[in-house]
Amino acid sequence: MSGFPYLPPETPQVKSWWRRGFGQLVLRLFGWRIEGNLPNIRKFVLIVAPHTSNWDFIIGFMVYLALKLETIWLAKHTALRGPLGPLGRYFGGVAIDRARAGNVVQAYIDEFAKRDRMALTLTPEGTRSRVSDWKRGFHHVARGAGVPIVPVALDFSRRRAVFGAPIFPTDDYLADLARIKPFFKAEMAKDPSKYDESMPTNS
Repeated sequence: MSGFPYLPPETPQVKSWWRRGFGQLVLRLFGWRIEGNLPNIRKFVLIVAPHTSNWDFIIGFMVYLALKLETIWLAKHTALRGPLGPLGRYFGGVAIDRARAGNVVQAYIDEFAKRDRMALTLTPEGTRSRVSDWKRGFHHVARGAGVPIVPVALDFSRRRAVFGAPIFPTDDYLADLARIKPFFKAEMAKDPSKYDESMPTNS
């Protein structure tokens, strides 16, 4: 369907009778579309930017539903207990005991090793405020797990979610960032004043 691609067969995805229709409906109501598609591979790290507003989560979640993408996020094991625990797990929440996992980056790497298919979604800015450098966890995870990085831009100026080509990380973070960051522009952001296009100068 125009503006709402189907995922390739190898891409992690869920069987659902309602997600695609509901996600499409909401995106259409807001005038949004999806451009490009995810790669036909079983494991990757998805990075989403610019991240300047709570609207990023709303639009991103609707894109996730419309594609029927299966993606995970880690939470403390205590956060997935109680009445909301099943809902969190239904939408990709995976419980970890950080005391045993060591750190979140290693926990994600371990999770990639355990799974046949896995998509991990992260926001490298780590905050809705303006930052001059991204958090490097996405790069460490991708390198450690041996999986590519797939950039996704939420372009509020043209109301589109744009999927870029996968990039395999190297041991040179700044060189990899120079290939990734130009995909994202301040004008795409919900609040352009909060997105910094500059590149870090230190290693």
